Amino acid sequence: MNSIEKALLRQQEQANLNKTANEQDNSDISQRDNIDDIGSLDVIDNSIIKEESQEDEIIEADIPSPDRINIDLDKLHKKGFVTSGSSRQIIDEEFRSIKRKILENAFGLISQSLTNPNIIMVTSSRPGEGKTFTAVNLALSIALEQDKTVLLVDADVLRPNVMKTLELKNQVGLMEFLLGEKANLAEVLCRTNVPKLRIIAAGKRHHLSTELLASEKMFHAVEEMANRYRDRVIIIDSPPLLGINETAVLAKLAGQAIVVAEENKTKLADIQKAVSHLNPEMAIGFVVNKAENSGSDNGYGYYYNGDE
Repeated sequence: MNSIEKALLRQQEQANLNKTANEQDNSDISQRDNIDDIGSLDVIDNSIIKEESQEDEIIEADIPSPDRINIDLDKLHKKGFVTSGSSRQIIDEEFRSIKRKILENAFGLISQSLTNPNIIMVTSSRPGEGKTFTAVNLALSIALEQDKTVLLVDADVLRPNVMKTLELKNQVGLMEFLLGEKANLAEVLCRTNVPKLRIIAAGKRHHLSTELLASEKMFHAVEEMANRYRDRVIIIDSPPLLGINETAVLAKLAGQAIVVAEENKTKLADIQKAVSHLNPEMAIGFVVNKAENSGSDNGYGYYYNGDE
């Protein structure tokens, strides 16, 4: 092959290389155009999803929310709370019995005759009778269910005790949402290391707590919590029934009530007066706290006496 032929061959090879490079550039441009098109579709889809999440999934919307909180389950176990540990405790069996009746009312045939049957307010006639202890244990027990999730709401805004009972730091909560400082319930909803348990803390105290709890915003929030997630149980730790106006407001929103009474302390007259503040159309049950005949090592006994 002479030098001219070699030059022509090199020229042909260079032309082929240039053609290949141009084809690759065109392919890259086409791919980028496709990626840009897909990206623009993603933006549209995300905006649609975001709008739908704001309207249809108010509790779990994709907006900033409190950090995931870790509950020290080992410490709770030692203090006599319901846990998912392998060792069986009497308290586990007691709350298993209680929650069965509650879940039956919430999702069984009787639920058709109740308003918001999956919202359960836990209260007492007077302070100090164990309602928060009961509310927390009930939430922990229901969180063990395979097909249910539970939201524990601290609505005792005058004397909030849920986070303290769990030995957790206070969080922004219900009051901040009702005051408009947080636009969405998702912003005050705390996820936990218990996969099926969520918590809304009481938040800061406010002198207009009764009016806020009686507001349209609270009503719509409760309706949203009750109806948006049909497999969710909402446990509301409510103030005592006697002498607290907030509890009567909450009683109009819940479908079930658990009245906690401390054995040998709570007066029957107080229980009767307390129940008179509840909606007679609710499913009402009673839990006897610190029962001496419970057989429990820690002295706690819980009994669900059925509907009234």
